[in-house]
Amino acid sequence: MPELRLGLNDKVLFEGSGRGKSKSVELEDVKFHQCVRLSRFDNDRTISFIPPDGAFELMSYRLTTVVKPLIWIETNVERHSHSRVEFMIKAKSQFKRRSTANNVEIIIPVPSDADSPKFKTSIGAVRYAPEQSAFVWTIKSFPGGKEYLLSAHFSLPSVVGEEMEGRPPIKVKFEIPYFTTSGIQVLIEFLNFLPFLRLSFCKLLLLQVRYLKIIEKSGYQALPWVRYITQNGEYQMRMK
Repeated sequence: MPELRLGLNDKVLFEGSGRGKSKSVELEDVKFHQCVRLSRFDNDRTISFIPPDGAFELMSYRLTTVVKPLIWIETNVERHSHSRVEFMIKAKSQFKRRSTANNVEIIIPVPSDADSPKFKTSIGAVRYAPEQSAFVWTIKSFPGGKEYLLSAHFSLPSVVGEEMEGRPPIKVKFEIPYFTTSGIQVLIEFLNFLPFLRLSFCKLLLLQVRYLKIIEKSGYQALPWVRYITQNGEYQMRMK
């Protein structure tokens, strides 16, 4: 296998390297795969390595930067005489219009005794998931700078139903291709002797891969390829 050298943009600071400009990105708790030449990294911050076969995680790190939710959820819940409950939900994308969130899934909890659901939404599809005591709003494509509305009505038993214990949180899942906002995993995969560089869980617009160099004197042919994907994993919001 050839030697590879990975370069990040100049705004990146590694822990202990000192503070730079306010727009710098400082990485903490950096962990490298065992194939990385740590002595080289300690000397000049070059990420140099000879990759093993197959896919592997090259590096991971932690950021302390506070990032606003890319999809913000506002809720209004009203009970009516303990016989029914009404939800008004607004989902708003807080990223630029040129990006689009895919496979958005918003999980809104309801009382465990709720039944007879009725939904009305401006986009996507909604299903009741009684096994989760929740309803799920799915939006296949959610462009930046947009907001959408959903209303939901549920009947409750004639007797006084249980309150929503501690107001369970709303859960949000999604991914945004070709977008960076905070935290990163770097994975390298060799397929048919062509190196592919995959960056996932990217979060912070200031962090980018500047180059991937292949050091090989024998004319080794390769096709470097970089893909940025923002995946929120899952985050939660409390209902008021």
